[in-house]
Amino acid sequence: MKILIADDDPQLLRALRITLTAKGYKVLIARNGAEAISVAIDHRPDLYLLDLGMPELDGLEVIEAIRGWSEAPILVVSGRSGAGDKVDALDAGADDYVTKPFSIDELLARIRALSRRVPQAGGEPVVVFGDVSVDLAAKSVVRTVGGELAHVRLTPTEWQVLELLVRNAGRLVTRQMLLTSIWGSEHVNDTGYLRLYLSQLRRKLEPVPSEPRHLLTEAGMGYRLVLQPNAAA
Repeated sequence: MKILIADDDPQLLRALRITLTAKGYKVLIARNGAEAISVAIDHRPDLYLLDLGMPELDGLEVIEAIRGWSEAPILVVSGRSGAGDKVDALDAGADDYVTKPFSIDELLARIRALSRRVPQAGGEPVVVFGDVSVDLAAKSVVRTVGGELAHVRLTPTEWQVLELLVRNAGRLVTRQMLLTSIWGSEHVNDTGYLRLYLSQLRRKLEPVPSEPRHLLTEAGMGYRLVLQPNAAA
């Protein structure tokens, strides 16, 4: 079983990695929220241990992003002990909550309990919007043109942008999340990258690129993939 531990405390990361590896788990590490999302997309963990107070993106934002495309159990491990923090985390999609400092035996028991909820492995979904089909497993995009199926060639970066939007279909994906996940935190202000790649994706995937119906801009916030736009729009 693959477990992703996301925390900005290097000593805790080291201790948990040693302990969980000794118990037979494969451990993935992330030191901030943006890195957690990137590792999650690349490695598809079976279970998450997430801190709430992380840099780049906080734990709640990470939970909401993960829940856009994964049902893997999420255990929050946080120093925040307030009832409101726990409620917010559980409402965002977390499955359990442990307050620091914690007993390692208790943590292992919580992990074992959540492990029983891990769904059986299955294929990645095929997501359809308009005349476009996105196969996440094959990393391929097909579009129906004139009644014929045509493969759409995307650059690696175009695919990364589209994949994040597809896995969060219907949800707002912030500019910060896209920039940090794809280019790293040092490019968090380079919004020109996003405008360029969204323009290219619209040219390849939208029926009328200048009037997008699926790859929408949320002014001042980010982007959203709409699978079934309002017919009246």
